[in-house]
Amino acid sequence: MDKSTPSPFTLPPSRFGRVAVLFGGKSAEREVSLKSGAAVLAALLRSGVDAHAFDPAVQNLQALVDDGFDRAFIALHGRFGEDGTVQGALELLGIPYTGSGVMASALGMDKWRSKLVWRAGGLPIPDYALLDDYSDWQAIAQRLGLPLFVKPANEGSSVGISKVKATGELPAAYREAARHDKLVLAESFIGGGEYTVAILGDQALPVIKIEPANEFYDYEAKYLRNDTRYLCPSDLSAAQEAEMQGLAKQAFALIGGRGWGRVDFLKGTDGKLYVLEANTSPGMTDHSLVPMAARQAGMSFEQLVLNILGLAGVEK
Repeated sequence: MDKSTPSPFTLPPSRFGRVAVLFGGKSAEREVSLKSGAAVLAALLRSGVDAHAFDPAVQNLQALVDDGFDRAFIALHGRFGEDGTVQGALELLGIPYTGSGVMASALGMDKWRSKLVWRAGGLPIPDYALLDDYSDWQAIAQRLGLPLFVKPANEGSSVGISKVKATGELPAAYREAARHDKLVLAESFIGGGEYTVAILGDQALPVIKIEPANEFYDYEAKYLRNDTRYLCPSDLSAAQEAEMQGLAKQAFALIGGRGWGRVDFLKGTDGKLYVLEANTSPGMTDHSLVPMAARQAGMSFEQLVLNILGLAGVEK
């Protein structure tokens, strides 16, 4: 965010007009979205914004125009919410919205195509392979090593992900991922730690290290357990923190991200950093990472939400 521009939370709430908080939706992440949206809506109302709940699963988007909404805060996750679909609809309706536009949202949702973009841009990514019904499981295991991860390319919140420790587990892991998406990836295990960097405007917020108590940072660890540890400040040196933040900004820019988002990382046991994936509509629940990083940067949840809302726009 341009430091010469007043922060949105210092401006009168009426500046935002009538705001629709889009949450719920019909993806596999509906329940998480309901929690994110409820938190965002409550924060906006506490701040005096004329904000209203809007669930696209039960309300037609044309109602945003008919009911006179001036902008939309997207708190949707997964398909039809952060994959460019609702972004395109809002573009057609002419309603400014939070977060990335159509292209960046679609790329961020697609773990395979975002990797292609990052690799072309020279960013470090874990080795991976596409899987199908005819994959040579033995060859995949030999190439990527064990353990490895199998995941659907177009789901979030760790839906459909399996950690595979033996070659014989690959077919079942593939079938589980394929239940959620026709495009399935196998990805090398990187064992030096999981990290994430939140992006707000043109700034990278403090790095968070994630230490799940279970096998990996899965859906349960993200949303249901209270024993996942989050280190912010992280355990990185100042130089590595700056390196990761720089990579996050590059990765976000390469897919065309804007407004706000989050870029996830893995660190090798040798200290090398790897860009894992981008999230263009991150969670805003009580377990979520962007609010955590914002607190470390001295920003309350209300200030964070208003800053995000202040960055709402349309494609240019």
